[in-house]
Amino acid sequence: MPTEPVSGHDLRHHGDAEVRDDGGALVDLAVNVRADTPPDWLRDRIAASLAGLAAYPDGRAARAAVAARHGLPVERVLLTAGAAEAFVLLARALKVSRPVVVHPQFTEPEAALRDAGHTVDRVLLRESDGFRLDPAAVPEDADLVVVGNPTNPTSVLHPAGVLAGLARPGRTLVVDEAFMDAVPGEREALAGRTDVPGLVVLRSLTKTWGLAGLRIGYVVAAAETVALLERAQPLWPVSTPALAAAEACVSPAALVEAEEAARVVAANRAYLIAGLRDFASHGLRVVEPAEAPFVLVRVPDGAAVRERLRALGYATRRGDTFPGLGTEWLRLAVRDRGTTEGFLGALGRVLGG
Repeated sequence: MPTEPVSGHDLRHHGDAEVRDDGGALVDLAVNVRADTPPDWLRDRIAASLAGLAAYPDGRAARAAVAARHGLPVERVLLTAGAAEAFVLLARALKVSRPVVVHPQFTEPEAALRDAGHTVDRVLLRESDGFRLDPAAVPEDADLVVVGNPTNPTSVLHPAGVLAGLARPGRTLVVDEAFMDAVPGEREALAGRTDVPGLVVLRSLTKTWGLAGLRIGYVVAAAETVALLERAQPLWPVSTPALAAAEACVSPAALVEAEEAARVVAANRAYLIAGLRDFASHGLRVVEPAEAPFVLVRVPDGAAVRERLRALGYATRRGDTFPGLGTEWLRLAVRDRGTTEGFLGALGRVLGG
């Protein structure tokens, strides 16, 4: 697994670009937000919070609720305007000399580090290894390591023990668990662990609950790290509606609903993968085992396939903006069986035609 300095990738390209403007009428397989969300009860909680908009946001109750959800003291939790804000705070607040980002993964961590003036090295995971991490590939002198789990876009779920083994004295280990609540039982989660030195875990509430437009996430880390990040935040960084959503989404009833949603996603993902395997004779390959609410596929002439799918009404996420991938890669969000059947039919027309 080589390390490399930064090179030319569009790190600011994300799945929502596929469905803007003329893509608004397409069936969306590009954005990894659950399609049937937010549920009515959550909409009602958010709507009720609007009566308090005249007051400045007070995040104490939401922060306490998130801390209780992970069995942590409130000093170890920081609420953020989506997980993406946390990457900016880390890049600006931490004094590091050799940050390393494990790719392919969500590109905002590297973009934020670069914007803050850091020189970033990459550890590139290989298809031949199933995009799984060999801890020995991470340079010993890296004082900041960023890795996703489960990883966007590969859908790989790394063992918690492997990631915890990356911890070192003087190193900050950032694990992006934005999609962990879509994993049944949250297997391999590190959020809530206090025995891993330098651990920072990021969580998002926008994916499972369909709140990308509201922007709500959080950081769990040592109290001194949280304090450092909090000082880098502007005043009142999380809005009152977002705070109401955070408190609601970590309630016991919501956690039960999220677990059931994760099991539905797993079943729908298995159905999608089974259908995709039927195109193996056309050179299509699926990265397996997949554990997130999306799958990564490699298909010959992937850029042309993506455009033909758009012409048939389906938006998919291009893969070439992720370091370590090229134009032959596409990321597909998991959807219900009816949507999947329609997509597989369109894919058959593209590959068969």
